[in-house]
Amino acid sequence: MKKLNRSLILFTLLHLVLSLILLYAEAEVITLAPETFSDKVKEKDTAWFVKFCVPWCKHCKNLGSLWEDLGKAMEGEDEIEIGEVDCSASKPLCTKVDIHSYPTFKLFYDGEEVAKYQGARNVESLKSFVLEESEKAAAKAQLDSDQDL
Repeated sequence: MKKLNRSLILFTLLHLVLSLILLYAEAEVITLAPETFSDKVKEKDTAWFVKFCVPWCKHCKNLGSLWEDLGKAMEGEDEIEIGEVDCSASKPLCTKVDIHSYPTFKLFYDGEEVAKYQGARNVESLKSFVLEESEKAAAKAQLDSDQDL
């Protein structure tokens, strides 16, 4: 009987650990570097909502876990990715995409910048923005594609 109880406890703990691993693996915020940025944001039919920050910026620090929380909130949105760029390590990239202040939040679709976010800094507002703007970008891309035919 003791052996059965130990097995049940071990099974329960293992299940809990695996569940937590899966939860955090799905809510991934992808760190983009100069070597990966261009290829990632050019992914066909995919919106990339990217945070540009530097470690020393107090406004960036004040975001706390906001970006990770947004990543979790966006789970299940197959065509929307959440990314981040450290501009202290990727200065030429940040210059290329016109970053002059921190934090800056930009939405890219099919490799093009389609919108810059300047609203409230909470998960609900960010999520609403990215869903609405990515839908507009997808519709525009579809219209452009239809006109090319």
